[in-house]
Amino acid sequence: MKVVILAGGLGTRLSEETELRPKPMIEIGGKPILWHIMKTYSHYGHNDFVILLGYKGYMIKEYFANYFLHQSDVTIDLSNNKMEIHNNTAEPWKVTLLDTGNDTMTGGRIKRAEKFIGKKPFMLTYGDGVSDVPLNKLLLFHKKHGKYVTMTSVQLEGRFGTLDAGTDGKVDSFIEKPKGDNAWINAGFFVCQPEVMRYIKGDEDIFEKRPLGKMAHDGQLYTYRHLQFWRCMDTQRDKQALNELWQTGKAPWKKW
Repeated sequence: MKVVILAGGLGTRLSEETELRPKPMIEIGGKPILWHIMKTYSHYGHNDFVILLGYKGYMIKEYFANYFLHQSDVTIDLSNNKMEIHNNTAEPWKVTLLDTGNDTMTGGRIKRAEKFIGKKPFMLTYGDGVSDVPLNKLLLFHKKHGKYVTMTSVQLEGRFGTLDAGTDGKVDSFIEKPKGDNAWINAGFFVCQPEVMRYIKGDEDIFEKRPLGKMAHDGQLYTYRHLQFWRCMDTQRDKQALNELWQTGKAPWKKW
């Protein structure tokens, strides 16, 4: 099954980083977050990727074109124009890199990839979020309900502790950083049937608005509730937290 990754946004809330590189190329533990996402899918046997590029997409192309240089030791003989690769750590990946335009919305990017995806089910996620979602169980859930789209959903961890106190100031209960307000949010990690393309009109379509809204109205959208780890790298605080998890050996998404 092909894995489609949205990797074309501007990442404006990380502008200090994204002025220099696209958001999916921001590193966790010395590797782009895009690499971490792909390693997660590869762990479950999904190795055929379609990456939808936009802002500074050429940097992602160059990364994969020079993947051996990034991952291995090399000897370069300039006199003979030859390169010997040592400690080859190549992945079993097939990677299609599509320029989908700087200003194209998420739905439009997906629509532009239609001929590369074909008329088969596919997985879809964002190039800035990592998770330990069990992709095998997600896929089984999708097949069981038989509708067009499964969206993984999560509850965000609260930033502050909450307490329940009486008017006299007596605290009856306290919860340190509880899950949000019981709302479930879109965490990506979709499974889609090819019929989703019918709901996308063109470049201006935001996948998360009209197309998903219409599919929900038509009874074609289900959610897989994930109760464990998920985090989107949206701010410097998120980046620092993810790097700390990686450096301390506590990264929940590292299954490989």
